[in-house]
Amino acid sequence: MRTFANILDDLSSGSNLSSDDMKFLLSITNKSEMQELFDYAYGIKSSNIGKTVYFRGIIELSNVCEKDCYYCGIRNGNKAQERYLMTEEEILNAAEWALKNKYGSIVLQAGENTSGHFIDFIEMILKKIKKFSDGRLGVTLSLGEQNKDTYRRWMHAGAHRYLLRIETSNEKLYRKLHPENHLYSARLKCLDYLKKLGFQLGTGVMIGLPYQTIDDLANDIIFFRKIDADMIGMGPYIVHKETPLADSFPNFDKIKEYQLNLSLKMIAVTRIYLKDVNIASTTALQSLNPTGREMGLLAGANIIMPNITDTKYRSSYQLYDDKPCLDENSSLCKSCLERRISSIGETIGYDERGDSKHFTRKKHR
Repeated sequence: MRTFANILDDLSSGSNLSSDDMKFLLSITNKSEMQELFDYAYGIKSSNIGKTVYFRGIIELSNVCEKDCYYCGIRNGNKAQERYLMTEEEILNAAEWALKNKYGSIVLQAGENTSGHFIDFIEMILKKIKKFSDGRLGVTLSLGEQNKDTYRRWMHAGAHRYLLRIETSNEKLYRKLHPENHLYSARLKCLDYLKKLGFQLGTGVMIGLPYQTIDDLANDIIFFRKIDADMIGMGPYIVHKETPLADSFPNFDKIKEYQLNLSLKMIAVTRIYLKDVNIASTTALQSLNPTGREMGLLAGANIIMPNITDTKYRSSYQLYDDKPCLDENSSLCKSCLERRISSIGETIGYDERGDSKHFTRKKHR
């Protein structure tokens, strides 16, 4: 019978994780074993990509969304949500702030919008960011499913990374989380478009979903490798009370520690299995524990996404309840993160884009 010690011994001898090994590690509950797992993953991170944390200043530019996902607070069906779209000037001011404060990269994130006006608007914003930064500011897009031509236009305008979370690689579970017109096959097709166009490919899942099993999570990690992802953005499922899925966890407060530990184990196992990809320590971890993002870094993550959206919009971009840092401006957020990251002995890669080493190594194969 496999034991935790057996698995670590095999890893130390050069073996990689099997599917059964992943399921075993994701299921452990012993605190000392969990800590040993996190420490091992941290060692893998240190040897493959170092102890530098890269910032992605996130600009949540719009909460207008065509989708109606059952877990999301800005879903189209949430009629209680006041909608907004930041102005060109507001977005560019935030991007310029990021450049001046030595953030090597930003993320432009919004609800899904496939209108011609929105596509043109993003293209124009990208061109202006590329021009004023002389191409120095890295740009990740997280703008949902689009057609191949739109992705191509946005890439030519200046974006070089794209994050499109699969949410779950189990198609049956995917259908439970979305209306019938949200197609798993369409999601896969978009990921394929992005990869073929040459974007640094990002994906990820929600962890601790209703109906989700440990087998599902292990298969998610295998899926990351199958599509040859360069960056992973995944975090705990946290209830938003104005969504259909909220009733699945009526006593969510009682499982917060479970959600946190499961998320940290997912980060650790993903780091061990994929080694040199970028992995984000998401803000959602901090919703479950005040030091959640530091815990994510110590479990193998290497990316932090500080919110640099104007504070007047932040309360309208809550994908889940109790999102932290809603009233903390960009400068306060930066100072806070500097202290947090320094406290765990890591450094911030200021003025560095922090491209995925996995992506860079692929280009040189």
